[in-house]
Amino acid sequence: MRGGCRGRALAGGPGGVRSMIGRAPADVQRGKEAGWIVWKWIVVLVVILAGAGGGVAWLVAQGDEFDGLSFSFGTADDSGDATPVRVEPAGVGDLIRTVSAPGSIEPRTLVKISSQVSAKVLAVPFREGDTVHKGDVILRLDPQNLVAQLESAKASLRSEEARLDGAEADLINARLEYERLRQLVETGDAPQSELDAAEARFLRARSNRKVIEASIEIAKANIERVNKDLENTVISSPIDGTVIALNTEVGETVIVGTTNNPGSIVMEIADLSSMLVKAQVDETNIAAVKVGQPATVYINAYDDEEFRGKVEKIGRKRMVSSSGTGYFIVEIPLDLAEGRSLLSGLTASVDIEVEPFFDVVKVPSQAVINVRVEDLPDEVREMGLVEKEKTYTDIVYRVIDGKAIATPVRKGPSDLTHTVIREGLEPGEPIVIGPYRVLDPSRGDFLKHKQAIRDEDADKKGDTPAGDENGEGTGNDDADGERGDDQDGEQNDARGRTVAGSGGDTGQGG
Repeated sequence: MRGGCRGRALAGGPGGVRSMIGRAPADVQRGKEAGWIVWKWIVVLVVILAGAGGGVAWLVAQGDEFDGLSFSFGTADDSGDATPVRVEPAGVGDLIRTVSAPGSIEPRTLVKISSQVSAKVLAVPFREGDTVHKGDVILRLDPQNLVAQLESAKASLRSEEARLDGAEADLINARLEYERLRQLVETGDAPQSELDAAEARFLRARSNRKVIEASIEIAKANIERVNKDLENTVISSPIDGTVIALNTEVGETVIVGTTNNPGSIVMEIADLSSMLVKAQVDETNIAAVKVGQPATVYINAYDDEEFRGKVEKIGRKRMVSSSGTGYFIVEIPLDLAEGRSLLSGLTASVDIEVEPFFDVVKVPSQAVINVRVEDLPDEVREMGLVEKEKTYTDIVYRVIDGKAIATPVRKGPSDLTHTVIREGLEPGEPIVIGPYRVLDPSRGDFLKHKQAIRDEDADKKGDTPAGDENGEGTGNDDADGERGDDQDGEQNDARGRTVAGSGGDTGQGG
């Protein structure tokens, strides 16, 4: 058996051996190709993993600009170039807390002219924008129907007067008859019933006379009313002013107002030389507003001007805006030069000076940053002014040994450009005040605690340190809202009307 098997194996002889040797190079080639494919996939996987790691690192660097990724305040390492910033020492000075509110310009004296009679318009001597004086005829109405009513009223009066004459005669006869019968009854020559009937006739005659007398009074009143209506067909201006609205034309019919119908307002006349702003002060700020407080008024149509005034009247009724917020109307007359006038209805905004502060530490408002407490480094979070139970806190960046040091502060009220610092900062300490892009927590290049910085203004001036011996810090122009080339993060300036000025709240969170 074994021999047979061996014989079959050997039967292949040399030819079988040659066949196996002939296939060996193809098998080796396939093995090499399989190995190369494995290595190629390994290289691809390495490249993919490296790219994914780089992408994650880039996303993390973007911070809050991407939803789902939280911003990390962190602490900067000491590597890399110093970030150019603008530095200014904390100043000491005066600041006025303001309450800002939108409003509109209205004339102090505004008269809405309406007709007292329903009639067709015959003449409109003045047009919109014309100046009128007290007593000028501004509207003429057709008196034809009223003239007819007057004649009818006069005829009714004459008729009632004629009836009165007849009633007087009847009354005299009834009285005489009553007296005659009374005497006859006393002598027994007439029954009592006839006297009673005569008395009744006398009383009816007297009552009839009173009715006719009342009708005469009514007729006279009608005549007086129609005469007054005739006078009202000629409408005169009650004040000196300007026609700011004309709502009717010749040939139209004006309507008298009733309880449910206000009637036709044919014209509006205003004294444009005496104007006021009606400001809508939010209910959360109204308690600080008092009569007599000075105010600055900004009118959109006059970008290059500021107007002054004082609070004259504070509304007592809470109004509700379309958004559901409550407000009160505050009236502020404007101090206008002699002969100066303004258009009615212009959009405006006001800053009411509600509280002055003297000799306080103040910094440019953009230097005070509202950040999440949980994003602060531990050493900053442990400082005394950080209220850990709150979501947000305020910080400034002090400049110490060429580094930005995150420093918690307790801020006070603000004006249009500066904020009072109640605690956490000493006068003269240099702080970072810009550019805005490095002070915006939502940006990836937001300053980090202990990040290396350099004063870009000092570079321009030959390395002059921030806050020289004269106490004049650099970058003062930044206090007015200038933000360098970072337009998307720019704060509004005095025209933007966005300064809160409401005191020491910490903005969001809290």
